[in-house]
Amino acid sequence: MTDLLWFRQDLRLDDNPALVAAIRRGGTVIPVFILDPDGEGDWPPGGAGRWWLHHSLAALAESLAARGSRLILRQGPTAKVLDELIEETSATAVLWNRRYEPASVERDMALKSGLKQRGIASESFAAALLFEPSEIRTRSETPFKVFTPFWRACLERGGVAEPHAVPNEIPAPGRWPCSDHLAAWKLRPTRPDWAGGLRETWTPGEAGARKRLTAFLRHGLAGYETRRDRPETDGSSALSPHLHWGEIGPRRAWQAIEHAAAETPRLRSAADAYQRELGWREFAAHMLVARPEMPAEPLDGRFGAFPWDADREALQAWQKGRTGYPIVDAGMRQLWRTGWMHNRVRMIAASLLIKDLRIHWREGESWFWDTLVDADLANNAFNWQWIAGCGADAAPYFRIFNPVLQGEKFDPDGGYVRRFVPELSMLPSRWIHKPWQAPEAVLAEAGVTLGRTYPRPIVDHGDARRLALAAFETLREP
Repeated sequence: MTDLLWFRQDLRLDDNPALVAAIRRGGTVIPVFILDPDGEGDWPPGGAGRWWLHHSLAALAESLAARGSRLILRQGPTAKVLDELIEETSATAVLWNRRYEPASVERDMALKSGLKQRGIASESFAAALLFEPSEIRTRSETPFKVFTPFWRACLERGGVAEPHAVPNEIPAPGRWPCSDHLAAWKLRPTRPDWAGGLRETWTPGEAGARKRLTAFLRHGLAGYETRRDRPETDGSSALSPHLHWGEIGPRRAWQAIEHAAAETPRLRSAADAYQRELGWREFAAHMLVARPEMPAEPLDGRFGAFPWDADREALQAWQKGRTGYPIVDAGMRQLWRTGWMHNRVRMIAASLLIKDLRIHWREGESWFWDTLVDADLANNAFNWQWIAGCGADAAPYFRIFNPVLQGEKFDPDGGYVRRFVPELSMLPSRWIHKPWQAPEAVLAEAGVTLGRTYPRPIVDHGDARRLALAAFETLREP
């Protein structure tokens, strides 16, 4: 008996329930990954995601080889590739872990129906979330629309399931099917300035995920509840891309945080804060299942009539980190260089795009999708709609971040700006978040010439705020 183990965004051996089930069935196991961009609907992996996927697949192949197995790579329509592999291997079952994007849900249902008609067993498992969307419902059996009662319902379930251990050995077939060469897929981008920054910053793969988690437990968890908002520090776990690609499961991260808090009780508040962030990840996924239109359409239908601006020059200035607002520019340049941006700065940068420039949130969503190594359909869409004020449990429309005040509050010494906007590095902290207000002598001493070495603000925040509020007022209920 031979089973096909179909890997997707679960690129790990630890806590992989589909892998455990395949081994328990008692036959041989053939791990396979299928590159099928068309099967992702409107959201195939962006540039940063493809770079990550290349290295993550290479790491997974090494882990499988260490346990006597292999990773078979195939490219093409998923149903067709699986049919070919079934014919080549005489497989009697296909096992996989669930995904929750609309295109994936639709594809999985069609696959199960087709496999059943062929007499091939199929089974999917829960590996990407702490709680399945079907498990967390309101008293009226509808999906939650507000985070706080949603998270309360999750916690009231009485704990998270224990993760599965890594198997020591994976039963291999006597004869392996042929496999594509990973390099032939050309997943890695050809932009060396970008890819170089990604290589310097990240180690994709399960080992890289474990290293990140260990470092966070040792050096980042203490004080996390306050340090996570300070972009100049390493207060974040930086596990988001590893969680997105399934190189570590949320149950393993949850368990590690619980053990740390049990061993050191003073870490309990920090552990709660981090677990709450995992909760927001859950909420976004649950919302995507309930509202599959979320990546493309505002959940608040009134926003379909919002008067967005289509200023391409302003959009490009935002993308390049040339808005004239240092905290925003630092974030956008961090994103381009490393494929990641601090969460607090993501909110500030998104607010400037949507509310100061009044550029459609989908433009920001699309840019983040292409440039973030942790680009996750549910989280990306959910968070852009949250900032815009048109999503679930969204920030009110009148909440418009002041980029100067936000920079002064969360990067008071300017360390984050100095790192990613080096042309401002010599400015005193008093002026680094508002260089256009600095005296000419201070600018000259710091080597800053506004309009030449660093741009003036692309828009006046006070004026932009008034115009944005006027635009939002047009959406009020009659």
